[in-house]
Amino acid sequence: MAYEATGRLHEIFDEQQVSEKFRKREFVLEVVDGQYPEHIKFQLVQDKTALIDPYKVGDEVKISFNLRGRGFNKNGQMLYFTNLEAWRIEAGTGGGAAPQGGGNFQQAAPRAAAPAANSNPNLRASAAPIASDDDNDLPF
Repeated sequence: MAYEATGRLHEIFDEQQVSEKFRKREFVLEVVDGQYPEHIKFQLVQDKTALIDPYKVGDEVKISFNLRGRGFNKNGQMLYFTNLEAWRIEAGTGGGAAPQGGGNFQQAAPRAAAPAANSNPNLRASAAPIASDDDNDLPF
């Protein structure tokens, strides 16, 4: 699934050589959504780790990313983790300022075959959600 997010760079970490064949670099995007800003961590992997080099903390950027998830078995218990894997970074329009209308999350490449069923205007996915907002009992 491809998504886009717009916000201000809050922190940029050094590249990490995780194994002989895998390296990553993480950064945090500050997205203003409502009263409080959200700090969302993304990662760049392999040959994409240098994409963040032209930018500095405070710059407004637009990130194109994929939502990735994996599971693994640790001592007989299944554990899962999720990553936001960035693959494109573009300069934002605000010149380092936070977006005027708040943070922006949207689908990068909409599918014409089926409209997104998610009613949240800040996050749009190309696939329909597992349950509608009316079906969950989460307090947020």
